[in-house]
Amino acid sequence: MNTAKIGFLWDMDGTIVDTKRAHFEAFRDAFKSFGYDLDWETFEGGFGRNNHSILPLYLGFTPDQALADEIIAVKEQIFRKIALKSSTLVPGVESWLAAAKKAGISQAIASSAPIDNINALMGRFDLHKYFDFSVSGAKLPAKPEPDVFIKASQKFDQTISQFVVIEDSVAGVQAGKRAGMVCIAVASHLKKSELVMADFVIDDFTVPMVHVLSELGLTAP
Repeated sequence: MNTAKIGFLWDMDGTIVDTKRAHFEAFRDAFKSFGYDLDWETFEGGFGRNNHSILPLYLGFTPDQALADEIIAVKEQIFRKIALKSSTLVPGVESWLAAAKKAGISQAIASSAPIDNINALMGRFDLHKYFDFSVSGAKLPAKPEPDVFIKASQKFDQTISQFVVIEDSVAGVQAGKRAGMVCIAVASHLKKSELVMADFVIDDFTVPMVHVLSELGLTAP
């Protein structure tokens, strides 16, 4: 059993909070206001990456910076209104957050979302108490690039020997592995078979945290 100090780096959307439908509706409605369309299949192809990296995929062309910024600003305003009303926590996730906090495992958010979204959702579900800090990857290279996880790992004051990324998307899992970290994937929207690059895949967080850590050869402090 590896008794090294571990730290959890959590994705937000789809991992802690189920916001997928809210993101789709926000993108769809924002696009409509600019005269563009977005279908669910196209949306799914980019979910989990930051806004600027997925706009060309969703639009079918690369917008100039001014247009991209306008669309994203409208989308995020719509998203926060929808998400704060309709989003729910992924089943069992708060039990993991509480168990990690009690065990002395350091925890941070490392999400592609803008920091305003992160703070709004954390406030809505009273999650700030579980985390040391939050890092937004909105202006960093998008997942599967590892930048957001590397940046988050560098912000911890204490020495942590092993970081554990907790993700729900293929791009997020790839980013975690590229960062050289252990990765737990939750199949909140994808099939387990799509997340096999992760070190361990769970259906949701109703499986005890200590069981998963044990299977990975890790233990809480």
